[in-house]
Amino acid sequence: MKSYLFVLRKPAHSGAHVQEMLDIILTTAAFDQKVSILLIDDAVFQLKKGQHPENVGMKDTAAIFNALEIYDVNDIYTEIESLQERDVNDIYTEIESLQERGLKPGDLCLPVREFYRKDIAGLMKRFDVIFAG
Repeated sequence: MKSYLFVLRKPAHSGAHVQEMLDIILTTAAFDQKVSILLIDDAVFQLKKGQHPENVGMKDTAAIFNALEIYDVNDIYTEIESLQERDVNDIYTEIESLQERGLKPGDLCLPVREFYRKDIAGLMKRFDVIFAG
């Protein structure tokens, strides 16, 4: 079994790309692979509570993230700076992404593991395959 890290950068409801990435994540996990997710930059908004995607004709990404546990996708990381900048089971977040966006871990729909930008390279070394999108 290989370990996969999916690095997401785009905000929720920014088009079909986000949904396509989530489909790839679910498909990979369905084949009993070890799947983790790292949310950086505006991707931290994908976990923000209180989204109303129906206003723009999109699906609620927070609901999809909540379903990941069924597929044994428990490691989700966020860049703390990305969450903070955007006012927004292991989910990894980059601490700086949170801070720069005015977000705190409590603003998210799932519990997250926070990482500083300087530590992301070390995190990535733990995976066999890295898929950026």
